[in-house]
Amino acid sequence: MKKNYRKAFNALSKIGAPVLEGGDNGEDTFRISAEQNEHTTWADFYIEHDNNGRFLFGVNTIITEVLDKNGLYAEWINPGVLAVCEV
Repeated sequence: MKKNYRKAFNALSKIGAPVLEGGDNGEDTFRISAEQNEHTTWADFYIEHDNNGRFLFGVNTIITEVLDKNGLYAEWINPGVLAVCEV
């Protein structure tokens, strides 16, 4: 995994975000599960924006901030998982 991906993966893992090693098509990247929201809602396909500013297109802004710092962004693969891609 490239340095920026590994740094973001480790940071998200450390805070308990549901990260999954490997890209959807076997790339050396990682994905984020939207199906593991027990204690914190990390991603929800059906939330575009909320009134509290905690979500942008269904992605928790905590995730967005970590990815931004590493030149990455999240993109929906399907309602259950996000791909992580380089800008």
